Amino acid sequence: MAYNKTLPKRSEDLSQWYNAIVLQAELAEYGPAKGTMIIRPYGYAIWEEIQRQLDQKIKADGVENAYFPLFIPEALFNREKEHVEGFSPELAIVTIGGGEELSEKLAIRPTSETIICESFSRWVQSWRDLPIKINQWANVVRWEKRTYMFLRTSEFLWQEGHTIHATHEEAWGMVLKAMENYTTLYQEVMAMPGIVGRKSETEKFAGADVTLTYESLMAEGKALQSCTSHDLGQNFARAFDIAFQDRTGGRQYVWQTSWGLSTRAIGGLIMLHGDDRGLKLPPRIAPIQVVILPVRNEEPLLEFSRSAADQLSQAGFRVKVDDREDESLGRRINKWEVKGVPIRIEIGQREMESGDLKAVRRDTGEVVSIRLGSLVNQIQELLDQVQNSMYAEAERFLQENTREANSYQEFKDIMTGPRGFIRALWCEDAACEAKIKEETKATTRCLPLDAPEENGTCIGCGKPAKHRWYFGQAY
Repeated sequence: MAYNKTLPKRSEDLSQWYNAIVLQAELAEYGPAKGTMIIRPYGYAIWEEIQRQLDQKIKADGVENAYFPLFIPEALFNREKEHVEGFSPELAIVTIGGGEELSEKLAIRPTSETIICESFSRWVQSWRDLPIKINQWANVVRWEKRTYMFLRTSEFLWQEGHTIHATHEEAWGMVLKAMENYTTLYQEVMAMPGIVGRKSETEKFAGADVTLTYESLMAEGKALQSCTSHDLGQNFARAFDIAFQDRTGGRQYVWQTSWGLSTRAIGGLIMLHGDDRGLKLPPRIAPIQVVILPVRNEEPLLEFSRSAADQLSQAGFRVKVDDREDESLGRRINKWEVKGVPIRIEIGQREMESGDLKAVRRDTGEVVSIRLGSLVNQIQELLDQVQNSMYAEAERFLQENTREANSYQEFKDIMTGPRGFIRALWCEDAACEAKIKEETKATTRCLPLDAPEENGTCIGCGKPAKHRWYFGQAY
């Protein structure tokens, strides 16, 4: 595969660059069925690192992993009216199995609230059974008309947490805790700053009382809903009769949550971090943190390179020696730049004799001299610098592209120009929200949890408004 020479410039066409990067960095490729993708090992390794780090946090909160069926009886899915109405346009239905028409149609899982609720209704009798906290790592299917690898595909991977509690206070605490875990992952691991807030009534999850979201801003000024955490109230509990005997002997419905993060996170990672040379991966999520390139395929250089790699590997770093004989040094450098490996070490005769190694940062291109005797400590320092620098750069981008609009004309001017996030007063009326979307393509992204109250007028209709919401054009 040709690297760099055929790569579109990110600075000129982000969409074309994104598609080329996904293919050239060997993250994924198109599947044979329309709207699907094949996640290749390098891309799946990023997902595995997300899984590893997030799974630890989920389990630390007392959540247990389980697995539920992919096929959901249609009658079961239909029991929560608002939920089924919300998902109907994206629902895939199985009508034939084993060569025969099914007596009951089966929905292919778009999300698992309904089938998990059916289990919860059987698992709970007493307050002593609560809380129940379940998570599953699974695939889901949503029949998308417009697809975009990682960002929007007909089938994707995710985790979905589902918990039930005796009180609303406890459930709301779980909603917040899930979003806290996601925020930590995005900010501290993936170097992706964002805004945490509440979705509007129109944009919230179908069947939820409240939906919290983490909204990221991508390089072309569009917003990405990066994950969500839902307060389901007692809506599904009433529909599926999930009730328990409380401490006084009375019968109560449970309070429920659900929350999820998907392979869309990888799409956001790609979209946010990169340059005209290729992908840039934050060290804490990179499948390979350090790549070592012997400049020639000679045994002394190879042995020296492998010895350095062993030092780093034993210290816990993810490291690879690229000693391919059929690729020149320049081609190998280009390949790993496209793949976004944070640190590249080039080793020749001079480096082997002196013990001074040449390390190159992918994020800035800076060349750093590293002593072999302090290799582990200096690489750790360098990776930390890259991680912190990438987050700071993304944070600056977010701040510079978040604007305040105090008139509808100013709002529309921003949407026809630089876009980005717009903070504007909104009356929270659905009809006004629809009008703004139709006229500007901007949707309400969220209301920050700590948003102060104001006395003002709505950007769209002029009615009284109390809060500044975040708006933006979504993917």
